[in-house]
Amino acid sequence: MKRKVTLKQIAKELDVSISTVSKALKDSVEISLDTKQKVKAFAKLYNYKPNNIALSLKNRKTKTIGVIIPEIVHHFFTTVIGGVEKVANDKGYNVIICSSNNSFDKEVINLEMLASGSADGFILSIAKETQQKKDYHHIEETINQGMPVVLFDRIIEELVCDKVIIDDSKGAQTATNHLLSTGCKKIAIITTVDYISVGKLRTDGYLKALKANNSTVDKEHILKIDDIDNCEVAIANFLIDKDIDAIFAVNELFAVTAAKIINEQGKKIPDDVSIVSFTDGILSKHFIPSLTTISQHGEEMGIQAAKLLIDKLEESDDTPETYQTVIIDTSLIQRNSTKK
Repeated sequence: MKRKVTLKQIAKELDVSISTVSKALKDSVEISLDTKQKVKAFAKLYNYKPNNIALSLKNRKTKTIGVIIPEIVHHFFTTVIGGVEKVANDKGYNVIICSSNNSFDKEVINLEMLASGSADGFILSIAKETQQKKDYHHIEETINQGMPVVLFDRIIEELVCDKVIIDDSKGAQTATNHLLSTGCKKIAIITTVDYISVGKLRTDGYLKALKANNSTVDKEHILKIDDIDNCEVAIANFLIDKDIDAIFAVNELFAVTAAKIINEQGKKIPDDVSIVSFTDGILSKHFIPSLTTISQHGEEMGIQAAKLLIDKLEESDDTPETYQTVIIDTSLIQRNSTKK
């Protein structure tokens, strides 16, 4: 018997991307005829069988929800999963959790694996690399073949599906306004590169707050980080001899790293530099000094995402297709990293 292969193995053997293999097997016009023929011939030789998602949906229900997140070790995503499981368990659904590790290829593989019969629908936060590539064909195909998808946190506006988000720009404005209200005048931001949607929105909110208060926008006070997991060197270099009295960090890791470096520089928080973070995680609560944060209410986000998905799964076939975007309110939690 010929061994069965996966999309990943075909891509490796032919030295092309997983996206190219997936599109070639579906006769996408984006792929050349020569590449399509090579991919299909290899798939046939090794008995590759594309998923028949629609058939699976019509004939069988797994009562399982697939959740795909960018990072598994992240307090915010942990709270979202908690909210999803709370609703799913009440409704008699199981939950399978996968991490894309911010990889486009892994996100495609996870989606294909779960869609092959392991799950009835998906709750998904887009991987960093997927946002960078702007390639959403795997999600579009899943939706088009009849499997409901709910996007949360990192979403793609052009995808037609249910979404659960916070108002990232408004939350960032709240953070920046709080710093301004305590007398801070030289506020820096540590953020992500623009293709990461939440980072861009939070940067926009920071800029809006400064402009609304007639505060100077200094480009030297803006640090955009691409390699989030290895941010310490970039933040340390950014803070050398920086004339600032406050920092707004768009995630908890950036905030804690900045606070550590400021302490090492012999400065005091909040007397010399105030800090506000996004995401009210364990680090924010237990860091010394404890960090003022914008809470995203991850559990509520998970609850709303699960409700939207299960409603879709349980509606009758003749129900008109409608989609919602649920916006979760953020809130400022004041602790010891900002002045009273």
